[in-house]
Amino acid sequence: MSEKIFGLHAVTAALDAGRECHRLYLQDSRRDKRLQSIMDKAQGASIPVERLDRHALDEMAGDTRHQGVIGEFAAQELPDSIPELLDSISGTPFLLVLDGVQDPHNLGACLRSANAAGVHAVIVPKDNAAGLTPTVRKVAAGAAEVTPLITVTNLARAMRELKEAGIWLVGLAGEAEQDIYDVDMKGSLALVMGAEGEGLRRLTRKECDFLARLPMAGSVESLNVSVATGISLWEALRQRR
Repeated sequence: MSEKIFGLHAVTAALDAGRECHRLYLQDSRRDKRLQSIMDKAQGASIPVERLDRHALDEMAGDTRHQGVIGEFAAQELPDSIPELLDSISGTPFLLVLDGVQDPHNLGACLRSANAAGVHAVIVPKDNAAGLTPTVRKVAAGAAEVTPLITVTNLARAMRELKEAGIWLVGLAGEAEQDIYDVDMKGSLALVMGAEGEGLRRLTRKECDFLARLPMAGSVESLNVSVATGISLWEALRQRR
């Protein structure tokens, strides 16, 4: 099986991560340093390169912006269970759980922040949530190619499996009594974020070991989920350094 990856950031990240690439398609009229860098990587790895005009690339990409480069890569082999995921992690697990984030721009931004913060994997439910679409990949700016996005059928069960493996689940909720700055996030951790508008679902909230809030000093009551995720991840990263 193979999948197409679109855009400079995403293709470069996939190549740098050592993803198996079957073929690269480059825009024939484009000659610049960024595309030349991809060409050099392809030559170094003996990857076939095909030059196409922009119209052909547009047809191949559909509604997705390709920036003059499309890569045909072997499909990622991701862990298909929580135990398998945890077995693949070296060091202290640091995970992000997203409970039904539906906007692909938010998912892409969360993936980008997760990668920058050193998260080992992002876990999302199969239903009523955004998946790994070309838009998600584009917004993630290469993070989707190196940070695994694990889809689970039953999120509550997956969270229980994480707890059984000794991972603390910290959920973000506006009505929580303690600030996130007062929660110990140095050990094995899964940070759990709710969906746009609705926040954490009842079952998800029930499975969390702790609930914490972001202190709000202004008049707004809540933040966009990708913004809240970034702030929370960096507090965890600060504590873990």
